[in-house]
Order: sequence, then C-alpha cells, then structure tokens
Amino acid sequence: MMPQTGKQPRDNYIIIHEVSGVGSGQYKNPAGTDRVIRYTGINHLAMVTGNMEGTILFWRDLLGMRLIAGLGEPGYRHYFFEISANDMIAFFEWPGAEPVEEKEHGRKVAGPIAFDHVSFGVGSEDELWTLKDRIEAAGLWVSEVIDHGFIHSIYAFDPNGIPIEFSWYVKEFDLHREPRMLDAAPSPAALEGSEPNEASWPGSSTPTPRSLRRVYPGQGSGFFFGTKKK
Repeated sequence: MMPQTGKQPRDNYIIIHEVSGVGSGQYKNPAGTDRVIRYTGINHLAMVTGNMEGTILFWRDLLGMRLIAGLGEPGYRHYFFEISANDMIAFFEWPGAEPVEEKEHGRKVAGPIAFDHVSFGVGSEDELWTLKDRIEAAGLWVSEVIDHGFIHSIYAFDPNGIPIEFSWYVKEFDLHREPRMLDAAPSPAALEGSEPNEASWPGSSTPTPRSLRRVYPGQGSGFFFGTKKK
C-alpha cells in the first residue's frame, strides 16, 4: 500500500496521512534556497550531575565518548564528552545535585516541563546492537530495538536519570533530503513548509559592524588563555 499524499503548500514537504510499508512519494527540492545561518550541529548539550566520577565511567568508558575537556575549581566542574567531530555533551558537577526521577521516554506529562530525552545517532545497525549488548552486560536497563520507520532505536538512562536514545538511520529514508509531515492536522506554521520563513520575524536593519563587535570573557576563558591583566 502506497502512502496517501495530501496537500503540498510550498512544494517542500511530503505530507503523508497514512503510511504502510516503505513509501516513495514525490519530492521537489526548493530551488535557490540560501540559509542566512549555517548550523554545524549541536556544539554541546549542558547537563547536570552530582557525581562526575560515575558520569565519566558511564559516558566515556561504557558508551565510548572521549572526555575532551575538563574545567574546574572548588565547588565547580564542567566536563565535555565527544559525541562526534562537531558535537559534545557536557556536564556541570554541582554539590548537592541529585539524579532526576526516571521518566519513560515520550510519556506525556502535564505541568512545567521542557525536556523529554536526547537521541544519539550511530553509524550502523551493528553498532546499535553492540551498544545494547554493552549496556545489558553492565547490568543496566536498556530497551529492545524499536522500529520507528526511519530509524531503529534503543532506550536507556544515564546515572543521572537522563533519558537517552541511540538511533540508526534506516537507509530507505532520508528526512534531510526528503522532509515529511505525517501529522494529519498540522499546525498553521507547519503547513508553510520545511524551509525557514524569515518573514515571520523582523529583520535586522543595522547589523553590528566588525569594528563594534566585542567578546567578553566567560567561564573557561581563563583556563584556555590564562588570566588577562587589566
């Protein structure tokens, strides 16, 4: 059964209301689209721990992410683990910080909330299974491999209670090349398409000239460059 394709407001979504099996659909790449800002990935996610030792043992030694930077002074640590060549996950260690209560990934809750889980991509299906085996061998909970159509995933928790997912892209789908909207009732903004609509926000009429650009020291600058004399 082929996907049922609906309205395409700006010719840059495939809007699908029903999917069965592997769908193909028609895709038209927007012509002449230049992004004002080119993002290179997630520089770093900043999390919190009260136990940096256990955090290092999990993220570096079990998951295999290199510890590539560590800032610290009495009562404060900030360590960075390498996810990929462009992406990191970092942890503040704060005295008295405690693990959060584990919440099932994707389970709906009411009230103030901003974060559900974070997913890390892996390079192959074999690596996904290797991660699952390693986490199980450590005596920690890990889910079965779940098929989400465009990715296969496993779910787990880090020692701080952070819900984490590991995902392998199924080769038949590339959402970056072929965006898809599977919501049967998309929000009005979503119906405008996948490409940024810069007209939604006022543009800057006075860009900051290079001569007026100032960068101020923050935490970590002294560790890398030394303390500058006033």
